[in-house]
Amino acid sequence: MALNPPLNRKLRMGLVGGGPGSLIGPVHGIAAEFEHRCTMVAGAFSSNPERSRQAAPSYGVDESRTYGSYEALLDGESRLPEGERIDFLSIATPNHTHFEIAKAAVEAGFNVVCDKPLTLDLAEAEALLETVENSDVVFALTHNYTGYPMIRQAREMIQAGEFGKINATRCQYIQGWLADTSEDDNGTLAAWRTDPAKSGAAGTFGDIATHAFQLGRYVTGALPESVSCHLKTFVPGRQLDDYGTAVIRYQEGALGIVTASQVTHGRENDLELEVDGTLGSLKWRQESPNELVVRRKGQPHQIYTRSPGTGTMTPLAEASSRLPAGHPEGFYEAFANLYNAVFDDIARRASGSPFERRDTVYPNVYDGVEGMMFIEQCVASSESDAAWMPLSYPAARQ
Repeated sequence: MALNPPLNRKLRMGLVGGGPGSLIGPVHGIAAEFEHRCTMVAGAFSSNPERSRQAAPSYGVDESRTYGSYEALLDGESRLPEGERIDFLSIATPNHTHFEIAKAAVEAGFNVVCDKPLTLDLAEAEALLETVENSDVVFALTHNYTGYPMIRQAREMIQAGEFGKINATRCQYIQGWLADTSEDDNGTLAAWRTDPAKSGAAGTFGDIATHAFQLGRYVTGALPESVSCHLKTFVPGRQLDDYGTAVIRYQEGALGIVTASQVTHGRENDLELEVDGTLGSLKWRQESPNELVVRRKGQPHQIYTRSPGTGTMTPLAEASSRLPAGHPEGFYEAFANLYNAVFDDIARRASGSPFERRDTVYPNVYDGVEGMMFIEQCVASSESDAAWMPLSYPAARQ
């Protein structure tokens, strides 16, 4: 099969962020190049030019395409011939920088893959949405858990009506790495996540509850109506929440619960989703991602596994698998699945073909705006003693 048809070449990637000490920057680089559909050719890996130069060799980027700022990257790449400049820009920087980088990249005509949450606040998200809608670029948001084959299996089973009407969703994301004052230890991962100027109005809820909320939306398609939320800061001196629970009312009558913690001792990355329908229920855990548990009253419990070629997987789930049954696939593969879907649309755009912008396999700018509204309304609800706040958004993905 040709590479990125009809272009028949590798896509060219640029990265902002991912400098020394970064967690997610290298993940972007590995996932994007997982199936050899792209190669990283440019980067501004740090806002410190020297640190950016230090990081470049680990990504295989030549010094001539290593920049000291995102502005320099966009300017330098825009000046190159069309056949040499980057095809897309990935953004792996703290929350407070997403808006300015993404907006500038879109206005320069570059496709964007942006880390979540979309921006620092809802006003920025809405402004970025307008910028994207006034362009013809592909824009993706890395809620990468949507790339797991069994999550996509659950989504297609629900869409096919196998669980009947959806009554409830329960999604939790439980970690423990901030159970002490890690931000005082010069820990860069902790420091900006607990700083309102860099993380926004929410801490744990902005960082990981957004994953839980969006995962429920992605799998069920249920549209939120309102939210009631309690946020709590348990570690003394911390400025933002490190624990919280939200109750969500959906437009078709379903209820949802989102719980997030980063202060639960011993917990690692326990993202778990349960969905109750009138004909059955399902359960999936990110720490056992190759299994999907299905239960129906009066029947033995079923465990669907990632087992391509057996006839037990839905089409999208099977297409999202690479290895035979029993060989575990995980975080990088899920991230790569998101990139693969984005690459399909980037190739379509580059060849002048139409592509979908709202109903995409990967999370997009509309999901990002909805996620920012979720964060802001959860904070507002918590500040008002868990008062119900509206959550429906006109531009939400249907």
